[in-house]
Amino acid sequence: MPLTPVHFFSHGSTMMLGEESKSADYWKQCGDEALAQGIKGVVIMGAHWAATDDDTIEVATNPAPNKSPVAYVHPDKYNKYKLNPDLAGAERCIARLQSEGFKAKGNPTFDWIHDTYLILIRMFPGGCPPTTIISMNSYFDPHYHARVGMALRPLRGEGYLLIGSGGAVHNLFRNVWDPMIRYGDNFAQPTPPEPWALEFRQSVEDALCSGAGPRLRRAVTRLMKHPLYRDAHATDDHFMPLCFAAGAAGAVEDEQAEVEFGAEDWELTNMCNSQYTIGSWKQPVAA
Repeated sequence: MPLTPVHFFSHGSTMMLGEESKSADYWKQCGDEALAQGIKGVVIMGAHWAATDDDTIEVATNPAPNKSPVAYVHPDKYNKYKLNPDLAGAERCIARLQSEGFKAKGNPTFDWIHDTYLILIRMFPGGCPPTTIISMNSYFDPHYHARVGMALRPLRGEGYLLIGSGGAVHNLFRNVWDPMIRYGDNFAQPTPPEPWALEFRQSVEDALCSGAGPRLRRAVTRLMKHPLYRDAHATDDHFMPLCFAAGAAGAVEDEQAEVEFGAEDWELTNMCNSQYTIGSWKQPVAA
C-alpha cells in the first residue's frame, strides 16, 4: 500500500474535547479517511508524557490503561470511550526504535492522557483503533525527536497512521484565561492575538508548507532558533510532536508529498491550534 499520511495536530486546551470547532471537524475527516483506507493502527506521540532517563524513549504497553481526568469537560465526553492499546504494535515500535539505536523500552503502567485520547475520540468517535503511544524524551532535543519519527517512518508502509499531538503556538503563561474560567468559553477573543503569536504561527505554516522530506526536518527543527520561539513555547513539550511528525515525513522519498493546512482555531487569545497533514492517500510515496 502507499505510505499513510502523517498528521500534526494541535490539540489545544482540554475544552477542545467538549466543544465543536473547525479543528474537531478536520480530525473527524482525517479519521474517516483513515478508516476508509483500512489502517492497521495508530502510532501517536503526545505532549504530556516524557521519559526522564538519559536518551530513553518509552512505549505504552499497559494492556488496560485508565484515562487521566480532563478539566472543563463533562466526564460523559470521555469516560465511556473504550481505549484500544495495540500491544503488538507497541512491540513493533520498540523493535524499530532499538534497531535505530534508541534506548527504547515498554512502560506497562502508563495511563493515557488527554493529549492523545482527545484526538482519538474526535477522529474515531465510533471506536478507538489499535493505538500505540510513544513518549517524548525530557531533554527535548528536536533532532532526537525527528529521528524518532524517521525510525518509525517504515510503519507507514505497513498501514500505521503516525500522529504528533502538540501545539503550533502553546504558551500557557501568556494565554488569557478569564473567559474560560469565568464563562466556560475557550474560543472568546476579547482582543486579537498578540503579534508574537501571529508571527510564530505564520513561521510554523511557512516551515511546513515549504515541502516535505529533509527540508521539512530542517525547517521545523530550526524553528527552535526563531527569535519568538520562547514566546510561543514557554516549554518545549508541545513542540516535540511536530519534530516527530517532521521526521516521520522527512525522508528523501517524501519530498513530493503534499502538505495540507487543514484547519485552525484560536483559543484563550494567544493559543493557536493549527492542523496539518503531510502526504495524501491519493498520492503514493516510495517507501
